[in-house]
Amino acid sequence: MYRVLLATLSELCAQEIPPELKSAAPSGVRHNSWLAGRLLLNRVISPLPEIVYGDQGKPAFAGDLPLWFSLSHSGDHIALLVSDEGEVGCDIEVIRPRNNWRSLANAVFSQAEHCEIEQEHPAQQLDAFWRIWTRKEAIIKQRGGSAWEIVSVDSCNPLNLHLSHSHRAGLSLAVCTPTPFTLAADQIESVGEEK
Repeated sequence: MYRVLLATLSELCAQEIPPELKSAAPSGVRHNSWLAGRLLLNRVISPLPEIVYGDQGKPAFAGDLPLWFSLSHSGDHIALLVSDEGEVGCDIEVIRPRNNWRSLANAVFSQAEHCEIEQEHPAQQLDAFWRIWTRKEAIIKQRGGSAWEIVSVDSCNPLNLHLSHSHRAGLSLAVCTPTPFTLAADQIESVGEEK
């Protein structure tokens, strides 16, 4: 089973927040993303089990609970992937202009990933950049790795992992799963007014 939920930080954080979450939330820039992530998780599993962090900071449920999850946010958008199949990773990015995207791609993309961009019409190459970027991030998150590993990840050759991507309303969303899963529009649950 895989569940993908998509929401906005602003809508989730505008809801009534349980006092125990409110008091546990970090202050500062991570406050809203942390709260939104816990609120999304609470929609899937309630009461929410204790969350622990691995060596590289990957969150997981404590104990022997056979559920795995991955959270990602970009701008006001947040995505959650939950699985009972094994470790998962997801990444979401707002598709936006980035002046140095070609330099960044030259620094961290594989030859196969460069070929994928070059096969696109020039007007679609920025979208291809974000598609590849989210796939690479989803792989790293599935492994529990560090963002510094992005250069060593080839999303065209995910090595016994399954990648799926969706482009939706100016968003690039990718998931990395241990078993086959296709990220189709009907597989994404919108929370709140996000369409």
